[in-house]
Amino acid sequence: MALVPVPIATLGAEHSAQQFRMMIKDLARDNQGVTTGSDLKVSALSTPGAGVRIGDGSAVIAGKVSPVQGYYNAYNIGTDTVTVGATGATGRSDMLVLRVEDPEYEGNRNPAVDPIVFFEVIPNVSSSATTVPAGYSAIPLARIDIPASTATITNAMIKDLRQVANPRRDRILTPYYQPGGPVVEISGTSSTWKTHPNVVLANLAIPSWAATAKVVFAVNGLRLATGNVFGAFRFMLGSVEAFQEVFIDDNQGNSARRVNVEMVETIDLTTTAGAAMRGTSQPIRSRMRTDPLNAGSIGVDSRSTFKIDVEFLEGRL
Repeated sequence: MALVPVPIATLGAEHSAQQFRMMIKDLARDNQGVTTGSDLKVSALSTPGAGVRIGDGSAVIAGKVSPVQGYYNAYNIGTDTVTVGATGATGRSDMLVLRVEDPEYEGNRNPAVDPIVFFEVIPNVSSSATTVPAGYSAIPLARIDIPASTATITNAMIKDLRQVANPRRDRILTPYYQPGGPVVEISGTSSTWKTHPNVVLANLAIPSWAATAKVVFAVNGLRLATGNVFGAFRFMLGSVEAFQEVFIDDNQGNSARRVNVEMVETIDLTTTAGAAMRGTSQPIRSRMRTDPLNAGSIGVDSRSTFKIDVEFLEGRL
């Protein structure tokens, strides 16, 4: 195949459909999928019945028949519905896809009267299938796992398979420290989590499109003193407390010393609590606790610096 001699947007030139498809491929960075995390979501009918509905949105679909076929852009304005057949004596898994069938490469559809991009239900796929069958110019939207003798599709049967073609990312990196601040300590043997120090380290703007927050949270120069220290460290973002905890396991006696503590965790922003934070600014706080074996104190002062490194990533919503 020779170099196409006339680039897109050349005045007075003619451009083939293939040129525009190749441009879509370039703009999509050779990725296919839905445009945003809320596009083309599949759900049960408002009154569950023998079908599903597909929400508003757009997508990019790679042509799979020819290596020079390029990519297609498709969009759904409003809500569409697709019929799903009932099952008999055994259950069945069907896959709902958004498919392109371009007569330049396959089939015999007429673009003047026939849909070239359409929703299609592929019956009898594996109950663990997540990708479309080989050779399909299509993206998967959902797998519908239907029990035996069932004609009504509910949300519980729908497995979301959408992938965002080019997920948005937003990273926030900010420190916290208190110049000239006094030593603030916790001690004792209680295992109760406390906000330590008792301040908001930063307020983070959470994008409305974010599905996850990948958090690297650390403190450098944490001050331990007055005895063997045993405790733990983590963070709280808004109302969501980190699940993990990093142990502070120290057996160095009474002398004052410094340690660095770091943790990494992913916060799911699609849960009820997580979804409530999207599109808002939320505080992040340091959380610490002691241990029943603890004999010392955990202190934060002007020589302690917190590192807050958060990357928000778009995904299915």
